[in-house]
Amino acid sequence: MPTVLIVDDEPDIRELIRFSLEEAEFRVLEAAHADEARKQISGDPPDLLLLDWMLPGRSGLELATQLKQSARTKNIPIIMISARGEEEDRVKGLDTGADDYIAKPFSPREMIARVKAVLRRSQSEQQQDAIEIGGLRIDHIGHRISADGQPITIAPTEYKLLHFFMTHTDRAFSRSQLLDHVWGDQVYVEERTVDVHVRRLRKALESTGHQHLLQTVRGVGYRFSDK
Repeated sequence: MPTVLIVDDEPDIRELIRFSLEEAEFRVLEAAHADEARKQISGDPPDLLLLDWMLPGRSGLELATQLKQSARTKNIPIIMISARGEEEDRVKGLDTGADDYIAKPFSPREMIARVKAVLRRSQSEQQQDAIEIGGLRIDHIGHRISADGQPITIAPTEYKLLHFFMTHTDRAFSRSQLLDHVWGDQVYVEERTVDVHVRRLRKALESTGHQHLLQTVRGVGYRFSDK
């Protein structure tokens, strides 16, 4: 039975989410603020976090950033929940490393579907071994990237993008397909967002001379290949 930690300062929202999750046979933990959530995670790490952006004290955005920077907690999937539904807000939430973003108000059925989808994706990714292409290596279990033994540091969204490319080499993907696979097919952001993160990823790979692996396919999108 997967465990989901709800982090929201509104008791009514927590009760609604708890009821829906328990109906779907999830084990549920609750926290009303970031510090309480950190204690819960330290004592009983959940399989997934449902994290509200607007929390008293430290925001959900700050907590997500801290969790993704910690070796112990960076692999815990996070779904951000927020009344802030503009594209800029969704992109900002996903850039912290969150795996999905749900705008309030939301349907409990949609929330359950997204929780299940994120858990499936996370479990599938964690089962994959380290991959090396053209001297560039990604160790998904250790959440590390290196090139010829030299470590490379990249932001969470670029990491997810690189992991997708390295597990789907020599195939051209449109911007729309990349949004569906990396950001999730129910997160509504513009296709230009892909271009921004591809540029950032290429910039990170320049230091070791591996930016050429990420290729632009004219009229289609992008491909990752050492050919």
